Amino acid sequence: MGDVTELFVLMFIAATAAFAPLGYFIYKFTKNNAKPFGETEPHGNNPSFVNDLAETAIHFVKSRLAKK
Repeated sequence: MGDVTELFVLMFIAATAAFAPLGYFIYKFTKNNAKPFGETEPHGNNPSFVNDLAETAIHFVKSRLAKK
């Protein structure tokens, strides 16, 4: 009988880990009036730190390759 209890606990932990991201997304989605991540620009025209960093890295690599 102990094997069944251990299996139940392990499966419960696995199910919790599997469905936690879905629960978090539903929580964020319902929190901000169906806007899961706040106000976002639909066309992507707003500047982004990650995009600026990627453009800088690409420019750096291109300049290093051009010198060789």
